[in-house]
Parts: sequence; C-alpha cells; structure tokens
Amino acid sequence: MVKKRRKHDNRFKFKVALEVVKEQITINEIASKNNIHPNQVSTWKKKLLVEGQTVFGQQSAKKSEEQSAREAELFEQIGRLKMELEWLKKKLPKLSELKRMLIEPRHPRLSIRRQCELIGLNRATYYWQPADETPLNLKLMKLIDREYTKAPFYGYRKITVRLNGHHGYQVNHKRVARLMRKMGLQAIYPRPRATIPDLQHKKYPYLLRGLAITCPIQVWSTDITYIPMPHGFMYLVAIIDWYSRFVIAWQLSNTLDGSFCLDTLQQALEQGQPEIFNTDQGVQFTALAFTGALAEAGIRISMDGRGRALDNIFVERLWRTVKYENVYIKDYATVPALFKGLGNYFQFYNYERPHQSLDYRVPADIHFS
Repeated sequence: MVKKRRKHDNRFKFKVALEVVKEQITINEIASKNNIHPNQVSTWKKKLLVEGQTVFGQQSAKKSEEQSAREAELFEQIGRLKMELEWLKKKLPKLSELKRMLIEPRHPRLSIRRQCELIGLNRATYYWQPADETPLNLKLMKLIDREYTKAPFYGYRKITVRLNGHHGYQVNHKRVARLMRKMGLQAIYPRPRATIPDLQHKKYPYLLRGLAITCPIQVWSTDITYIPMPHGFMYLVAIIDWYSRFVIAWQLSNTLDGSFCLDTLQQALEQGQPEIFNTDQGVQFTALAFTGALAEAGIRISMDGRGRALDNIFVERLWRTVKYENVYIKDYATVPALFKGLGNYFQFYNYERPHQSLDYRVPADIHFS
C-alpha cells in the first residue's frame, strides 16, 4: 500500500525554521514537538538561511505602468482562485491530520480500524510517528563522545568493543559507525592516501609544517566538536590562536551546516586578521563562502592533510579540555544553560586558567602582550 506523503504549508515551515535558527533547543526536540523528521528540520533551516536574504532585496521606487497593470491582473486572478479554493475545500474530505484527531482510541464499540474506514483514513497514517533517535541511541552517542574524547585514535570497531565490554551494552559495529557519522567523528591516525581526492573544492596546502610561530595573531585555527544533550545534541565551533591558545570566537548550532562557522569567522575577523588560518577539509571550511571571506581579508589559507593526526592538535586539545573540565561535569540539561555555561568557561579559560605550555601564564596575558 502506498503511503501518502505529508504536506506542510509555507507558514508552518517558516515557523519551524525560525525556531531552529534561534538555537534555543536541539533539532531532536523541535522535530519531536512538531511531529516531523529531524532531517526535514535541518533542510528547512538551510533554506531559510540561504533564501532569507532575498526578502530585503532592493526594489525600484517607481513602477512602470505596464508592471502595475500586470500586477492588477494578477491580484484579480489571485482573488478568483482564492474564492474557488475555499469552495473546493468545503467539498473535499478533511486533511489527514484533522482526520487523525477524530479517531477515538478508547471507543467502547468502534475499533480504530473501523473508525479509519468510516472517515476514509489510511490506518498506517494514523499510527505513523516521525523517526527519531531513540533514548538508547542518545545514551550511546554520549558514551561514544566520552570514549572518542579520551582516545581520538579509536575507530568504530574499538569503540564498539568498549561499549560492549566496559559499559555493558550489546551493540554491533554498524550502529556505532552510523552514530559516529552522525556525530561527525572519525578516528585520527596517520593512514595511506588510498582515497580518490575530492575535486569539488580547491585544495590548499598545509603551511604550518616546520613554521616557527613566534607571536600572537600569526596563526589561527578552527574545528567543530559534538556536544551531547539529554534530548539531542549540539555542535560547537571555536577559533583559537596557536601561539597564545586564546579562544578568539565560538558559537553553538543545532545543525552541522556552514552558516554558523562563517558567522564565527566574521566575529573573529572583527578582532584582528592573522597571517595564516588553518582548518581541516570539512565541507563547512572548504565552502566558497568561508574560503572567500579569508581570501578577501588577505589571509593565507592552510588545510590539514588527509590522515594527519597532529595538523590541528591545539584545537583537539581544546576540545578535550572543554569537555573534561566543563561539559561532562556540568551535564547541561538545556541549550540556554549550555550557552551560558560555555560563555563562563571560555571567559575563565582565556583570562584565569594557567597553561603549562605557557609557563603557567593565562592565554590573555600572552595574546595581548
């Protein structure tokens, strides 16, 4: 039996996308609340960010008479079509969502199957629920994040062994591999270049090998990490100065798209412009918008080599520090609490926390010296 595809009007899509852009709750929570799939929520957010800027496009102050006449004709057609549509709605059966509301699961005489037949509702449509990550998968993702932070050189097979042996979960490697892909995690270790290069984006060389880094604002670097939440997850991006370890800018997002990385870059560039900016080869950083912003500012772009475990080591150390000293201890329950907690921690990290590699000075003293 063919399953009917659910349809949502533009107002509903805009409302959901706007809620995602506010970054106050996770994708899973928004999807569950609105009875839709998390992937659909991410798609609507991306469309809003891409097409939203056209809303404020410039228009000419004076319209031509031909355009005005055409608009008047179109308005007349719209009015007529609206009247016809209202008449048609009265004749057509109610929509599936409204039909589902008519079902009485505990009716003493009519079964759910008979009620669906009476109102013309597919019984599968009544029982349909949006797919979402189960509480078990969210728990596994939280444990995977802890294991990966402790040993980033572990692949999905070793993490599967840890989950089964140390944590007592009976889970196979296929599920672990899927969850790690969803989290954006991949084992860090030197490996042969056996893959075909991606020709979709321009390749930039790694410029930091053998380079003497002698002062602040010489080299900046960035990366993204996964933050587990009780009802979903968030993504954290940060930009760090290699010499001083000072966190220049950071931002949270409930989707793994490139817009929040570009916003973070623009915030950082307001505070200065480094000579070199280093990233990995993730799609967020190889996007034309991101590399274009760096090129426009006259900044040399450096990218990690494939399989290079130490090319972006300082950001990897930052993630380990942030998670062990803040995220895992606090175990934030909501996104606003996470945002506030990370804000306080990065303030502490930059201005109060001594670093052994800096002779126990704080990053701010080195960065602004």
